Amino acid sequence: METASLPTKELRLHLVTWNVGTASPPPDVTSLLQLNSLGTSTDMYVIGLQEVNSKITTFLSDLAFDDPWSIFFMTVLSPLGYMKLSSVRMQGLLLLIFVKHVHLPFIRDIHTHYTRTGLYGYWGNKGGVGVRMSLFGHTICFMNCHLPAHMENTEQRLDDFEKILEMQFEGEGIPSPLDHEVLFWFGDLNFRIADYGIHFVRESINNKRFNLLWEKDQLNMAKKKEAFLKEFKEGPLLFKPTYKFDLYSEVYDTSEKKRKPAWTDRILWKVKNTCEESKEGEFPEEENPISISLTNYLSHMSYGISDHKPVTGTFKLEMKPLVSDPLVTLSAEGEWSAEHDVLIRYSAGRDFPSSAWDWIGLFQMNFRHVKDYVTYAWVEDDEIASNRDSKQVYMSGSEIPKMGGEFLLCYYSNNLQSIVGISEPFQIQPSQTPIEKDLPEEGSSWLQKPDNPDSGGNSERRKGI
Repeated sequence: METASLPTKELRLHLVTWNVGTASPPPDVTSLLQLNSLGTSTDMYVIGLQEVNSKITTFLSDLAFDDPWSIFFMTVLSPLGYMKLSSVRMQGLLLLIFVKHVHLPFIRDIHTHYTRTGLYGYWGNKGGVGVRMSLFGHTICFMNCHLPAHMENTEQRLDDFEKILEMQFEGEGIPSPLDHEVLFWFGDLNFRIADYGIHFVRESINNKRFNLLWEKDQLNMAKKKEAFLKEFKEGPLLFKPTYKFDLYSEVYDTSEKKRKPAWTDRILWKVKNTCEESKEGEFPEEENPISISLTNYLSHMSYGISDHKPVTGTFKLEMKPLVSDPLVTLSAEGEWSAEHDVLIRYSAGRDFPSSAWDWIGLFQMNFRHVKDYVTYAWVEDDEIASNRDSKQVYMSGSEIPKMGGEFLLCYYSNNLQSIVGISEPFQIQPSQTPIEKDLPEEGSSWLQKPDNPDSGGNSERRKGI
């Protein structure tokens, strides 16, 4: 298929970086996520947090259950039609990615990794966490970093970032971060404003003459001389430096230390120019198959839970999709209710790497993540009919919600570790018999039947024992 012949697809990405200083989530993040201005036109939210509370008791609890920040953002975004696609945590570093349901079948090869750089690589208080994926066939990587603090540690920051860029995602043929078509780099990068004294810096800020400070910003200076940084782009710093503030205020540090303000919190990106690497005569005069444009780059001064202000970048991602059809299409057959067993019909592409461990989940419309299913069917064990074009799978009526409502079906591929097909929304009719079992209350979960996909059960039966 010729890339040039494909229509261009446009996606809107909203990135957040915020050093939350071990605080709990704020009451409201409407402006942070630009929910009023963007509504649900955003296709993907990428949220990078630093200094999430990682005291040992809290951290162990978060390993067993979702951390409060993840739960908070899921609570905000799931009713708007976003699912938590992936997350990765290393002590206080947390990276969350939410995506609209409609894009799920076109996001594949999701991998996460992290790199410790604190205490010579033995401690994870500093470093980077990354998520990479194939989005409509294009490779994209997101890296949330927390680099060393203090004015004098510029070289250490650069050394650490070079080490983080060497991150190796597990899996055959997975490119390094720099070899992805698009790489986003963001976080509390801790670069400071050199040379100028605190009074000149504060006076320049008060007079909104930020341009006087740009040439002494350590990251701007490093980008001019460090080869590995030169291809990274950043929007203009038209907002006040985001560090360091008194809590719950817009007043810069009044403590004894009186830290000099700095743009520590940044969002940068790099697009790999694949056209230059094409063989001579291949796609001549052709534009890059993927491009990024920055819509806005803002700080959010109203948030005061930490000594940093959050920063957001909204991007328009334009690409020629290399993947245009889902690997699996599926639908609910006939009328669904808890009065009887129900049927699902699905068909898979010829090259789809199916597995006996694949399953189809029934989800509420506002499901939070892939394990947030109401019930499920194993595609192999629960199959009842098959022909050349499609297969039928059943779900027991006893596991269908009696209260009814609007639901989705999602096909989960064990080999690809992702949702590869999603149905149109459909209605389940309320049960005519007295309701004994119903949908769980907010925050609770269903009792899973034995051998659920999360536990990987059924191992003995599948081995023929």
